[in-house]
Amino acid sequence: MRRRGGFPHRVFGLVLGVVLLGLAPGADAQQDGRIYRIGYLTVPSRESAQEGADNFARALRELGWVEGKNIAIEYRFAGGSYDRLPGLAAELVRLKTDVFVTGATPAAVAARDASRLTPVVSMFTNDPVGAGLATSLARPGGTVTGLTVAAGPELTGKQLELLKNVVPSISRIAILVNPASPTRARFVSQAEAAARTLGLTHQVVELREPRQFDAVFAALATSRTEAAFAPSDSMFYQHRDRLAELAAKHRVPVMWGLKDHAEAGGLMAYSVNLMDLTRRAAWYVDKILKGTKPGDLPFEQPTKFDFVINLKAAKALGLTIPQPVLLRADQVIQ
Repeated sequence: MRRRGGFPHRVFGLVLGVVLLGLAPGADAQQDGRIYRIGYLTVPSRESAQEGADNFARALRELGWVEGKNIAIEYRFAGGSYDRLPGLAAELVRLKTDVFVTGATPAAVAARDASRLTPVVSMFTNDPVGAGLATSLARPGGTVTGLTVAAGPELTGKQLELLKNVVPSISRIAILVNPASPTRARFVSQAEAAARTLGLTHQVVELREPRQFDAVFAALATSRTEAAFAPSDSMFYQHRDRLAELAAKHRVPVMWGLKDHAEAGGLMAYSVNLMDLTRRAAWYVDKILKGTKPGDLPFEQPTKFDFVINLKAAKALGLTIPQPVLLRADQVIQ
């Protein structure tokens, strides 16, 4: 028998169920029954960029966004070619993409240019303000937001400092750059300033396309260059295995800008943790699909970094890594 004025048990159970459903992870993501389309556009090949793409999809699932249930992810990989990006971005627009997720700066620019209405979450933009993608990091103001890999000149200084710690005798370095990169000038300026601070002379060496790699490293081996420094770059990332082989063959110690280079056989890398950025990109997508304007979401700067040393590569180069440097490494590859 029910007490007068009491709350019926069946009604209470129904209400409690609705409340719990509303508190469940991803409840908001699933409430309207719509399948949202995400256009994932990045510069490297699928093989090179698959780990990051998988990490992004996992982070989305943790937020309640499941492929085939409430989202569809259309992946497009440019195979290391910046020239392919506009066409791939236009193709994603024709598929009625609800939000873009992009890799390096050129991919974000291509997505923004393909549709001035579709939100863009950029994962690895180097300088969103300088690239014209945002008014400021705190208030982007347009259709593009996300994560920036720019950690300021301090990152470049740290990379060169670690290189000199590993090869204390160096006095002259090569700064390896891709002239097609939109961040070339900024990187060179920062690298030159860091080199001067450490008392290193330098030369800027351009690697425009993979067929130049052999000749460039052969030239480095016969010049007065004692080591090299390379930034994070989509083309370098795409061909990291080959670059590691050439550095070993010609005995050129290189500090790389992404840890994947050290994992591929390169000597060492100090870099922004890209997997952390791909996870954070899912948070941005979640907010945008739930109604937040991208221009109201601040660009985030990196907070996690990786220092990786490859001892096998060091041995091949005839280097002994000082113990204090080894103790600072996040990962030591035997």
